[in-house]
Amino acid sequence: QVRLVESGGGLVQPGGSLRLSCAASGSIWSIDAMGWYRQLPGKARELVATITLVHGTPTYARSFEGRFSISRDTAKSTVYLQMNRLNIEDTAVYYCIAEVSTDNRDYVTWGQGTQVTVAS
Repeated sequence: QVRLVESGGGLVQPGGSLRLSCAASGSIWSIDAMGWYRQLPGKARELVATITLVHGTPTYARSFEGRFSISRDTAKSTVYLQMNRLNIEDTAVYYCIAEVSTDNRDYVTWGQGTQVTVAS
């Protein structure tokens, strides 16, 4: 099993920056990629970005390109999401995900989420 723990959420002013972290543990060798989703109040979860663990290849949802940046530290089994120029519409719960491949099946594991609130 893979377990994910997010950290780094909190309150930030509009225009500010925040960096989220997601640490994976357990069967980390089975993880192909990790990433971030977010869920705005009353909305469905939406993809923010993913990154492959071996090559570090990032993929962004178009609306986040240039403002958010995903990276990983394979030694720490940790993925980061650097968020810049935050605005009130970025207020959401941010979830870390891991795309896991095993001999039996492929699946996605979710973290518990971390709240990001952008307010003045």
